[in-house]
Amino acid sequence: MSREQQAVARARKAFETGRSKPLEYRIFQLKNLLRLFKERQKEISDAIKKDLNKSEVVTQMYETLGLEEEIGLAIKKLKDWAKPRPVEKNLMTLSDTVYIKPEPLGVVLVIGAWNYPWAVTIQPLIGAIAAGNAVVVKPSEVCVHTSRVMEDLLPVYIDKELYPVVTGGVSETQELLRQRFDHIFYTGSSPVGKIIMEAAAKNLTPVTLELGGKSPCYIDKNCDLQIACRRVAWGKYTNCGQTCIAPDYILCDPSLQDRVIQEIKNAVKEFYTDNPKTCPDYGRIINQRHFKRIMSMMEGSQVAFGGETDESDCYIAPTVLRDVKPDAKVMEDEIFGPLLPILPVKSLEEAIRFINKGEKPLALYVFTADNKVIQKFESETSSGGMVANDCLVHYSVSALPFGGVGNSGMGCYHGKFTFDQLSHLRACLIKQLKMEGVNSMRYPPHTPKKLGWARFFILSDLGRLGRLALLAVLAVVSAVLLQKFLL
Repeated sequence: MSREQQAVARARKAFETGRSKPLEYRIFQLKNLLRLFKERQKEISDAIKKDLNKSEVVTQMYETLGLEEEIGLAIKKLKDWAKPRPVEKNLMTLSDTVYIKPEPLGVVLVIGAWNYPWAVTIQPLIGAIAAGNAVVVKPSEVCVHTSRVMEDLLPVYIDKELYPVVTGGVSETQELLRQRFDHIFYTGSSPVGKIIMEAAAKNLTPVTLELGGKSPCYIDKNCDLQIACRRVAWGKYTNCGQTCIAPDYILCDPSLQDRVIQEIKNAVKEFYTDNPKTCPDYGRIINQRHFKRIMSMMEGSQVAFGGETDESDCYIAPTVLRDVKPDAKVMEDEIFGPLLPILPVKSLEEAIRFINKGEKPLALYVFTADNKVIQKFESETSSGGMVANDCLVHYSVSALPFGGVGNSGMGCYHGKFTFDQLSHLRACLIKQLKMEGVNSMRYPPHTPKKLGWARFFILSDLGRLGRLALLAVLAVVSAVLLQKFLL
């Protein structure tokens, strides 16, 4: 039996003991996970520094701070999330107890990504623990140092049988995908998402796919360009552009292009100094393979500013490309790096047509002071999320579902959405062995009269008639039906 098979078997056996189900145990595990981030911040930050050149402050701001908030929310709200949820009834079920009961799915596989290795791996783990599941955690092998730290630390703080960590590369992931899981949660690229989904289909395993795409950013004439471009620059160059919801390209009127370039250039200098390479807040490309991939995207496009590189250091400066054509190489795939193409468009309608010709993106950004423009984007485009006059910030709102649509993913998470995504929402109806007169209308022989009663019971508006009135009606109807059908 392989290491991967053993981990899954141990997690399944631990789940079958039932110890992950009591709310007290789930909360105990979540509190231990919270302790990890408070006690081992230095090890976490040191590893990410080696992998992505993120400073400790940046690591806390963009990785662990959000996780602490998410764990705190789950601990606070778990009893409410997990309790039975009453639902609206019709006349046929008025005397019954009808509710939704969240229950654990079983053993969940979480496959993390390398760009925010703690945030996108641990966030679904939090929801999976809260929902009462066992979880096999597979961190990205691309972040070598972080993967090792995760493998070392998680078993010290949380149940190592219920929540094993499996490290390794493609072969280890492939072996995991051969095992049977009750849910697979994957964060990464669309091509790999298709592989995950194909493997899951063999066992009819449901999947959550958090993917990506080319997230557009429309800048309207009617806006404060200085503020808009500062926010775009922050959203684009955070983590050296290696963010799934980073603005991928800008659409704007040709007359705005030069001003947009200048304002972004000013913002880059404000954020990262005249020499971003020496700035502790500016990261690096994860490895040389991705460095070469990003560099190849610049072919055939004109650099407006930036463009400085150092392959030995995996450094690419914040870069803007001007007058980019729709068929340029940089427009073929998600960039996932610090290149920002500007595509001039002559109208709002042309921008919307261009966006709708491509795959549905994970995020869509629009900068304007005109609410009608915002409403037009909202009604005439489709994306995982939409933000007006800012970038990235919707990810931080636990009350908003985070996820893609179409090619940018399926399923959503954050806060209660993660809990629900990784629970089975079981439909429950508890009936008494009484009032058989009401039920007799559904028993053969079927007659027009019974159909008439059925129409009344099923189609009556419970809210309009009122509960007390319906109880009175129900009592009378029951008596009539008893007399007509049973006596």
